[in-house]
Amino acid sequence: MAAPARFVTCRLPMRRLPSTACHAAVALCLLAASGCGRPTSEPPSTVTIETVPPAGAGGSTRTVPIGGRVRGHRPGDRIVVYARSGVWWVQPLAAQPFTDIDSAGRWQTTSHLGSEYGVLVVDRGHRAPATLDGLPQVGGTVRAVGSSHGTGDYVDAPRRTVVFSGHEWEVREASSDRGGANFYDARNVSVDTEGRLHLRIEPRDGRLTGAEVSLTRGLGFGTYEFTVADTAHLPPSAVFGLLTWDDGASQENHRELDVEISRWGDPANDNGQYVVQPYYIPANVRRFNAPAGRLTHAFRWEPGMVVFRTTRPGAVDGGPPLATHSFTTGVPMPGGERVRIHLYPFAYSTTPVAAPVEVVVEKFQHLP
Repeated sequence: MAAPARFVTCRLPMRRLPSTACHAAVALCLLAASGCGRPTSEPPSTVTIETVPPAGAGGSTRTVPIGGRVRGHRPGDRIVVYARSGVWWVQPLAAQPFTDIDSAGRWQTTSHLGSEYGVLVVDRGHRAPATLDGLPQVGGTVRAVGSSHGTGDYVDAPRRTVVFSGHEWEVREASSDRGGANFYDARNVSVDTEGRLHLRIEPRDGRLTGAEVSLTRGLGFGTYEFTVADTAHLPPSAVFGLLTWDDGASQENHRELDVEISRWGDPANDNGQYVVQPYYIPANVRRFNAPAGRLTHAFRWEPGMVVFRTTRPGAVDGGPPLATHSFTTGVPMPGGERVRIHLYPFAYSTTPVAAPVEVVVEKFQHLP
């Protein structure tokens, strides 16, 4: 039923006004009447998750689709997705936290697995933290909040693995934010008839993709040795890494120990570094020059110490080192770490990788 009409009484001065002034006064009164009872604020936004991912343990190697609908959003509003695995982790990448809303109010992206999924509608001024202890309330730059538990029991998709140097390695297919937003393709990994591991950077489906493999079990303390074919051909913006990584140990800097071969986009840089994370502490990084030819990069991990060393393969007792450095502070204890080997383009470089790149790892071994 329509609301009853409302009337506004306009009291004009008793003195006689010119007809134009009277008309103007009446018009102002009518304008005031037309605004009576109208809301002064926009209706609230709402957001729903319609494509709900399965519940599963968080991790960096798998992503799944997630999507839904927004109602009442404003031009410029965007979506931020979080997946809960202990804390809430921004999705799909910390370097790529925002998802656009289309003209029909729909949104679609990918997420790593979690027990729950949260979605925010935010304005252009919002800054998305990489992790949250809890989802925020509506207010400020947050226009709407929605969440859903993951569906059913997660059944892991078949993993692609390769056997290299007597170990099983899982091939990465999910994106990452290491070195900026980076994408990986299983087709960039192969093992040849001589048992050597090949990693490539290749354009795939309209974007540049890298390669990564990770051991399916941890090895703990000991010596980690990687014999690698010539890497002198790498362009300045390619990154080749040999490292340990623990997905679930962010408070321990992921137990990350690195040998990284890259000039990080600057041709004037030395092309190698040893790192005990976090890298932003100057004492945790040692730069060196990795010369052309076959090299063995190794690190000896012990309680309270890690010693890095680069030599020519086949030299007696390792031969004189081409580079070496010891770290005695910030060295993690073993936990859930796995060895990873990867090759990817450094996304923050002003001189991007322009052609396919390949690195060949001839051998890996771990000595307790």
